[in-house]
Amino acid sequence: MVQPTRRATLGAAALSLLAAPTLAQTATIPGAAWARHARPEDAGFRADGLAEVERMTKDLATTSLMVVRGGRIAWSLGDIAEVSYLASARKSILSMLYGRYVENGTIDLDRTIGDIGIDDVQTLLPIERTARIRHLLTATSGIYHPQGSPGGSTTGIPARGSQTPGARFLYNNWDFNVCGTVFETLTGKTVFAALASDLAGPLGFEDFDPARQRMLGFPDQSRHLAYHLFLSGRDMARLGLVMARGGRWGGQQVVPEAWVRESTKLRIPAAQLTEGYKDGPLGYGYLWWVPETRTGAAWRNAALANGNYGQFILVMPETDTVIVHRRAVTDAFAIGRNMGTDNSNPRGVSSGEFLRLADAIVAAGA
Repeated sequence: MVQPTRRATLGAAALSLLAAPTLAQTATIPGAAWARHARPEDAGFRADGLAEVERMTKDLATTSLMVVRGGRIAWSLGDIAEVSYLASARKSILSMLYGRYVENGTIDLDRTIGDIGIDDVQTLLPIERTARIRHLLTATSGIYHPQGSPGGSTTGIPARGSQTPGARFLYNNWDFNVCGTVFETLTGKTVFAALASDLAGPLGFEDFDPARQRMLGFPDQSRHLAYHLFLSGRDMARLGLVMARGGRWGGQQVVPEAWVRESTKLRIPAAQLTEGYKDGPLGYGYLWWVPETRTGAAWRNAALANGNYGQFILVMPETDTVIVHRRAVTDAFAIGRNMGTDNSNPRGVSSGEFLRLADAIVAAGA
């Protein structure tokens, strides 16, 4: 049984800021372009340690890697301006968008999808209509309707109507895509319009192209398609940095502080995950992965956006550090994969491989 969680009270003053105060008070806010530390050592990293990280990437499909500390680039390799497909890292960014509307009451996480009017190609069952928004955010809805885009679990799927909402985790794109539909229904904004107004604008994205973002999937299988994002590594790093700083960007609260905490809190431990995720290094929050097995101060309150082929944003608030990893793929491949016309499987970088890179980066900064 998935552990129950209390309802988030976003106005609670007792919730503490994720980022370490001494860092947040003195840190740089990126301007129109990222500033760089003159040397990695100025950001607290050993050059020999980062050289070992670079050596490790030679054995991987990494196309770019970026380490930010104190609001400046400490070290990078590859083209951090290259815009590419985020795959499932999109889900953590949608979680960020939810925060403002949960805080102002537009989105109530305890509303059921039946109350909102969500249905699908195959009519939802009465028990399925009782799933709440918070169940969608944790992939515990118990709804096993065919998904509108590839990438979710394909084995070990229970029969429809057999699971009570909230009882069982199953990584599935029906839940994740419906999170997008719920957001658009309740806010009156598309995911892409909200990304532009609520995040890309305030954070000063350098490479954002609204026309490049795409809804993709199989409308004959589900009404709820995938809101796929195409961003650069350096713009992903801005997203990570605002999360590392408790949602603040200079004098502006871009993501509610309490939502940063609530969305990255461990809600489904790895022991309660299913299929290939069970007992691994990561648990799950509200569309964020939570490193469970890493110890030490640097990993405290860390959170991970995790996308297929190697799209990662690692948020490490205790040291005001963000690590962005890309394995770029072409738009043509991303579109073909999500429309079912390209079944090739380019080499990627797994979450385990990325976490080993992150371990080496943390060690280089110790």
